Amino acid sequence: MIPRYSRPAMSAIWEPETRYQIWLEIETLAGEAQARLGVIPEAAARAVRERGGFNVARIDAIEQETRHDVIAFLTNVAEHVGPEARFLHQGMTSSDVLDTCLAVQLTRAADILLADVDALLAALKRRAFEFKDTPCIGRSHGIHAEPTTFGLKLAGFFAEWTRNRDRLVAARREVATCAISGAVGTFAEIDPQVEAEVAAALGLMPEPVSTQVIPRDRHALFFAVLAVMASSVERLATEIRHLQRTEVREAEEYFAPGQKGSSAMPHKRNPILTENLTGLARIVRSAVVPALENVALWHERDISHSSVERMIAPDATVTLDFALHRLAGVVDKLLVYPEAMQANLERFGGLIYSQRVLLALTQAGVSREDAYRLVQRNAMATWSTGGSFLDRLIADPEITACLDAGGLAALFDPAYHTRHVDTIFARVFGPQ
Repeated sequence: MIPRYSRPAMSAIWEPETRYQIWLEIETLAGEAQARLGVIPEAAARAVRERGGFNVARIDAIEQETRHDVIAFLTNVAEHVGPEARFLHQGMTSSDVLDTCLAVQLTRAADILLADVDALLAALKRRAFEFKDTPCIGRSHGIHAEPTTFGLKLAGFFAEWTRNRDRLVAARREVATCAISGAVGTFAEIDPQVEAEVAAALGLMPEPVSTQVIPRDRHALFFAVLAVMASSVERLATEIRHLQRTEVREAEEYFAPGQKGSSAMPHKRNPILTENLTGLARIVRSAVVPALENVALWHERDISHSSVERMIAPDATVTLDFALHRLAGVVDKLLVYPEAMQANLERFGGLIYSQRVLLALTQAGVSREDAYRLVQRNAMATWSTGGSFLDRLIADPEITACLDAGGLAALFDPAYHTRHVDTIFARVFGPQ
């Protein structure tokens, strides 16, 4: 997590001040629940609520001696609360505070990411409808295939990000659990009602079975979803990078006045934002394997997961937040060149209509094998020497024996390939 690829709201979730504030709220809520149950004096719970506080620098200093962050925190809070602090942390263990805090942080992070996704979806939808009927070439294996529309490309990305949003909602729910269950999760020294009340106050659900920790399969799923989202960022970024190639130039990132593309070559307009997004996606995905390896803790718990999560949780969420915000901006300002798209459609003499010719021949009674041979023969000649694929077909007597020139020409119509775009859009976006 570095400032260059961070945004303030997400970064703030992972600041020590925020973490300790959540810890204090957990301890305070637990104390108030215990006071209602008659376990600790109401005056003690009130004292924690009214006088509870902390100082980050002081906690750090105490931890230098205790080598235990939660004990250092509790010691510092006690310095603020006074004698009533002896009722702090009654029946609790450190992981009750740590894991419940992490749940709060991850759900807050998920909420920011959901807002990011919504902004990206809005940009994709607007641009998809803007170019719904703009024809362009579809490519498979990087090679010209058949006509599509640029809006349909964007609609596909919209649908993908709708799925990602659903996954993130599910992942948020998965990690939104609270554990206030004591040393090995048996509630030996604390009433389960305390956990239920703390969970409700924090917008969480009680963890059904916590050992000393919340099971890490939940967190593994969360980071796996972030990784899928990062891969979707990369997929859209890669599409834009390919479309910005000089030889293609169907779309490109917005190039601001005064922007420079190269220290050596003044003509350059490089896809630096989408290249950056490709790299950031790798960082987010790198959290997955450590998160999976955190699942298999020893017995009721060990602490091997802690150092991992202190790094991957901030890094993955902050990086993805930045990437989503940047990607939405790229889509929103994307420069699109319909004239270049049309030129590319026509670039290879109509080869992209080979399937229509193949199918028309089979409909005319030619076997599929013979039809394929006839069409491919003329297609390969067009690849090799250029010219018009249609003219070559018309000049082939084996083909004109089955299809006349007018019939062949009618097959070379890009609108035929995009006649169902409205139907697909209705599937993706619903009635408009």
